[in-house]
Parts: sequence; C-alpha cells; structure tokens
Amino acid sequence: MNNNYYAIIMAGGVGSRFWPISTQEFPKQFHDMLGTGNTLIQNTYQRFKSIIPSKNILIATNKKYEQLVLNQLPEVSSNQLLLEPAMRNTAPCILYSALKINTENPDGVMVIAPSDHWIENEKEFLENIATAFNFCSKKEALLTLGIQPTSPNTGYGYIKYKNSDKDIKTVEKFTEKPNLETAEQFLKSGDYLWNAGIFIWSVKSILKAFKTYLPEMFQLFSKGNCFYNTPDEANFIKNNYALSQNISIDFGIMEKASNVFIMPVNFDWNDLGTWGSLYSKLSKDENKNATVGGKVVFRNAHNNIVKTQNNKRVVIQGLNDYIVVEKEDVILICPKNKEQDIKEITNEVQKAFGNKYV
Repeated sequence: MNNNYYAIIMAGGVGSRFWPISTQEFPKQFHDMLGTGNTLIQNTYQRFKSIIPSKNILIATNKKYEQLVLNQLPEVSSNQLLLEPAMRNTAPCILYSALKINTENPDGVMVIAPSDHWIENEKEFLENIATAFNFCSKKEALLTLGIQPTSPNTGYGYIKYKNSDKDIKTVEKFTEKPNLETAEQFLKSGDYLWNAGIFIWSVKSILKAFKTYLPEMFQLFSKGNCFYNTPDEANFIKNNYALSQNISIDFGIMEKASNVFIMPVNFDWNDLGTWGSLYSKLSKDENKNATVGGKVVFRNAHNNIVKTQNNKRVVIQGLNDYIVVEKEDVILICPKNKEQDIKEITNEVQKAFGNKYV
C-alpha cells in the first residue's frame, strides 16, 4: 500500500428521506440498509481499507456521532475523526481534512467519498480509484468520478465533459439537479455524466484551489496549522469551524476551477438517497416485492418495499407500489411515487410526536 494515499469518508448527513429508519440521532449511514450484516459506513470503510492504509482513512462526521463511529469502526482512532461542531456543507470539511493531512504528509493524495453509497463492482471501483490516485499524483488536477446515466434522473447533478479518447476527460460544465426535459436532453447528447460526489486530488492541488477560490476560508482554517494532529486540534475546530462559510465543494471550487477532470466509470453505483433507490438494488420476488429484515407474505401485492425489524411477520394484502417501513414504535406507509414528501412528513411528525421520532 502507498502511504501517500488517504481517504476521507463523509459521514455527517442525516438522510431524512430514509425516515423513520434514519433519524437525527441515528442516521442511515449507521444502519444496515441493505440487509448485508454490515452498516453502510462499515462497507465503505472496508472497501477503502483494501487499498489505503487504515491509519490514513479519516472519518468526517458531526460531533454528536463520534461514539457511533467509534463503536462501528473499532479500528479507527480518535485522531482519525474530523468532528464537525456545526453543519457547514462539504467545502469546510474538505479543507479541514486537507490541512490536517498536509501537516503530516504534504505529498498526500486524497479521495473524498460519501459513507452511504452502494457500489456493486468493488474490484472495478478500486481499480478506478488507483488510476485516479496515479493521475493526481503526477498532475495538478481536481478529479471527480462520473456515472454513465441510465435514466433522465432529476435527483442528480450532471457534468458535461469534452469528448476525447482519453480515460480521464476535461470537464466543461456542472449542472445542478435539472428538470426532466433538460435531463432528457443531457441523456441524448451523450456527453453528460452523473456527479457521484467522489473526488480525488493531491493535498497540494486542493489547498492551492482553496487559496485561490475560497481565500477567507483558507485563511480561517490555516490559523490552525500548528494545532492539527495535536491535542489542541479539537479546541481550535470547536472555536473556528462555525465561523466558516456554508458552501459545497462543487459551488465553492469545482465549478470555478480550470483544472477539473472527470473519469467515466462503470462500477454500478447508487447514492441510496431514497427508499426508491434502495428498492432498485434489492432482490425481489416474482411480483417485484422487496423485503429487508422481516418475513413477509404478499397477497395480490406488487412492486412494494417492506423494511421491518428482524423476524417480524408481516402480511401485505392488495398493496401496490408502496413503501412500508417499521422502526420500533413507528410505521410509515407511503406510495412510492410520493416518497419525495417524506422529508416534509418528518416536520409534521416532529410537531405531532416530538423530536424523539425524527
């Protein structure tokens, strides 16, 4: 393994579209959403551990999830945690991680990846990451992975690239979640990819980009250079992190920089952002019903996803295209075509039942 290689696993989100399983106290990345026996963050950590030294895998998460991370990843030390005392999107967290690595190894090359994505072909994924590491070790590049669109999905960002015969292509422009008509046009053009939110670059390249495009943020976090990887790091972050601008790495840097590249990949990816996206990756019976956790008898029922507690017996009669989810003393029954309302539903649940349930 190359000691210059690092991974930053982003694990601070709440995943409110997976309510009631995912809550503010126990988000989806800490659940076994796929029924594999491992949580999403455990799968992500194990994936990177095969090509990156375990001590070089850092976990970026909210301060309140510190114990959850340490419980689920017992190999990880406290020094590998980047604990965010406030929600400030991806750019501040990535700058914090880059500066922390820089104090230890200025020659570091880092991959940033969400903790809750589903990847089918892990071998191909790791080969792509190795190629990306090699590219970014030699070139001042900000690289992202692009997924070949399989449908005009309006829930993803799109990236247009300049056609070439090279495996890694130059990015022409980013487009945030488009409407359906625009997404259909992107698919027809053949030169757009989904933005997977997985980035690779050298520490030197990303720090130069922050200094150029987000200078105030760079200056704020650089004041901590003498504290990173020391007992004083946590106190510095506690006092300064919330002062940072709330902005994503896409808006803050990727859409502005001129040295942005994309690698089209085919390792079969899903961001597991909704119950519908989870349904698409689960095995199903002859009537296209998917089950996680319990034991379900389906009668005249089709295209449903049912997630219950282990060994719970459930009978579904005459239900089609529904999400049925049970967690302890909460049950959600929602049409699949209304799943975008779940985030809004949690606000009503909070008012009706209290913070405990969201």
